[in-house]
Amino acid sequence: QVQLRESGGGLVQAGGSLRLSCAASGRSSVMGWFRQAPGKEREFVARIRWSSGRTYYTDYTDSVKGRFIISRDNFKNTVYLQMNSLKPEDTAVYYCAATNRLRDSELGETYEYWGQGTQVTVSS
Repeated sequence: QVQLRESGGGLVQAGGSLRLSCAASGRSSVMGWFRQAPGKEREFVARIRWSSGRTYYTDYTDSVKGRFIISRDNFKNTVYLQMNSLKPEDTAVYYCAATNRLRDSELGETYEYWGQGTQVTVSS
């Protein structure tokens, strides 16, 4: 069982930045960020997959490419989501998730473990 705890959400003006953190109680091969806006379905935001040695692969949904950066600190068992140039449409509850399944990790149902979520609100 892996427990995840997000932090770092808040209110920010459009164009601003926030960094989300997700502290995990154990290590997983893949960690991802998802978000859910009011009245919308949960959507994939980014994932980071450990490959071998110190090699990681990252992937992003198109709407955040060039603005968001996902990273992880294995010593701290923590994954981060640096969010820059935030837009009002980024407003959502952001969830951290973890899995050891290497396939289909852009899909929420692949993940076994989820955090409680942290609210990000971007004002225009």
